[in-house]
Amino acid sequence: MVMSNTQTTKLVTITPKAAEKVIAFMAEEAEKPQFLRVYVQGGGCSGLSYGMGFEKTSEEDDLVLEENGVKMVIDSYSVDYLKGANIDYIESLMGAGFKINNPNVTKSCSCGSSFSTS
Repeated sequence: MVMSNTQTTKLVTITPKAAEKVIAFMAEEAEKPQFLRVYVQGGGCSGLSYGMGFEKTSEEDDLVLEENGVKMVIDSYSVDYLKGANIDYIESLMGAGFKINNPNVTKSCSCGSSFSTS
């Protein structure tokens, strides 16, 4: 059995609006996911980009957080890049979608989905 590392400090937060959307999207999934995975990966015009997806289980090196009814998992690589980040859901004339506000970002590109912390 895999023990999860549950942390109570606010490493990553999610707004009530974003949480509501995540819960609604999860309910539509046939696989009945339990977690929202938030991660950072190499790539994008500024070096790193965000990713989000649904998971049925957490991995051994995942940090498990829960806020506003959403269980989030973050892998050990991504934790350092996401400290203090906030996940929001924006609806505008340009469309709707999730936005990650990250205080660690020192440089980002105009597409808004890739960034650098150095």
